[in-house]
Amino acid sequence: MSWDNATLTILATFGCGTLLLSQITEVLSKLPEVIRAWHDVRRALRAGPDTPLGEEAPEEVGESNGNTG
Repeated sequence: MSWDNATLTILATFGCGTLLLSQITEVLSKLPEVIRAWHDVRRALRAGPDTPLGEEAPEEVGESNGNTG
C-alpha cells in the first residue's frame, strides 16, 4: 500500500464520518418538531371529527378522577 492510497483512505474515512455526523445532527434537530406533530395527530384522533381544532375532547365521567360508577 502506497502513501497515496493511505492518504485517500484516511480522507475518505473522515469525509464519510463528517457526513454521517451532519446527517445525525439534522435528524436530531428536527426530532422535537416531529414529536409535536405526532402529539397533534393523536390529539386530533382522540377529539374526533366533531371537535374543532384547538379544543380538547370532553373526558368521560370517571376517567380523570378514578370514579368507576
